[in-house]
Amino acid sequence: MAYIDTLKDFAGRDVGTSNWILVDQEKIDAHARTTGDGTWVHTDPERAANETPFGHTIVQEFLLVSFLTEMAQSLTLPMDGVAYPLNYGFDRLRMIQPVPVDSRVRGHFELKKVEPKGHHGVLIYLDASLELEGDDVAPALVAEWLVYFRLAD
Repeated sequence: MAYIDTLKDFAGRDVGTSNWILVDQEKIDAHARTTGDGTWVHTDPERAANETPFGHTIVQEFLLVSFLTEMAQSLTLPMDGVAYPLNYGFDRLRMIQPVPVDSRVRGHFELKKVEPKGHHGVLIYLDASLELEGDDVAPALVAEWLVYFRLAD
């Protein structure tokens, strides 16, 4: 498949950095309503201020994971010949540090490897990380994210 050869040229390279996303209490509360993750450390600013070492609410970890989809719009991979992409899952996913409410995060992506998948697809392995604005010590999240590209016939 010629497309795989094209993608392999990108292996080991940065292939995207997203725009910043502000994670405010409204987004946290909407995620809580959608997923049922209404734990008070996320949704009760007064209690979180009084009963946690953070002094405020923190972002749900799965809300951060869900931002990867939007952040992946920044990928600079060639898409000619791709019918559609699908999330294929994670081989590794770690939440490194809590993210305070009203923080801004952005994604960084490196293409780790590419392999054929079935007769009409390509599986790409992305090293993804979420940077917390103003924190140069550690990312908020790191993952090895697998994405399936169904190739056009």
